[in-house]
Amino acid sequence: MLFLQNVQTAAMQVAILYVLVAVGFVCDKTGLYTEKAARLTNDLLFYIVTPAIIVQSFTAMAYSPETLKKLLFSFFGGTLLHILAILISLPFFRKGEKRTANVYKFACVYGNVGYMALPLAAAVLGEEGVFFCSGVLIPFNIFAFTHGVRLMSGTSSEKTGFQMKWLLLNPGVISVLIGLPLFLLGVQLPRILAEPVSYIASLNTPLAMLMFGTYLAKTDLRQMFFRKETYLVAVLKLIVLPAAMLLSLRLLGVTGVLCTALIISASAPTANNTVMFATKYGKDTAAASQTIAVVSFLSVLTMPLFIAISQL
Repeated sequence: MLFLQNVQTAAMQVAILYVLVAVGFVCDKTGLYTEKAARLTNDLLFYIVTPAIIVQSFTAMAYSPETLKKLLFSFFGGTLLHILAILISLPFFRKGEKRTANVYKFACVYGNVGYMALPLAAAVLGEEGVFFCSGVLIPFNIFAFTHGVRLMSGTSSEKTGFQMKWLLLNPGVISVLIGLPLFLLGVQLPRILAEPVSYIASLNTPLAMLMFGTYLAKTDLRQMFFRKETYLVAVLKLIVLPAAMLLSLRLLGVTGVLCTALIISASAPTANNTVMFATKYGKDTAAASQTIAVVSFLSVLTMPLFIAISQL
């Protein structure tokens, strides 16, 4: 019964994503919101919306020694998750064009730990599970804006303007450097700042999905479910990674709510920001959009399965 409830929760989240994508698709076809406008939206997401999410994730947590302890646990778990994901993806996607292969590598490593993981954590684990999953957002953004930027810039670094200083001086890491002291010092933003940050952060999913829909409008949808690379990403992201994470947590003696929360994060489908990074660094946006669509669809069954296994 619990398994079916989790399937229903995951299916609802994926369905909501698909509705937003469909709106973006229709807007592109009617010329109301086209790929050209979406590329401008991408910079808004990259430089403004994502930093707001990161700062909000810190300020939403009230500081206490117990909270700090839980945050450190989830930070360690999230770091382990992304290290495992990077190692698992290394042997794959070595052939073909870098602009496409690196998209698949990114899609294997970075999951939708916000929009997909948090609602499932709330439904299955309650407030404590949401807190642990929120903690995973911190290493997710640190890795995405360091390893992810380096991976997606790739051989086109001269065109995209990538420099080594971007490993430290970028919107993601700078936002962590702003948010972490606020959390550690127990600083609560005044309402005049907190509410604008919250409003801007809430733009992430709808804007990302509308943008994603415009890119799908430019791809051959008939081939979307026939790319073998997409299914390899799905196997690595939805099965191999959560299985490796579960084994690692068991060996480390991690159980209970923390274990299940980390498995929820590990089993989440490919992150929405795969399209954002592909756009920013001139990579294959069609491959990114199609991969997110297919992997998100398949996650409806795999996420509840791994949640059930983690609770045994």
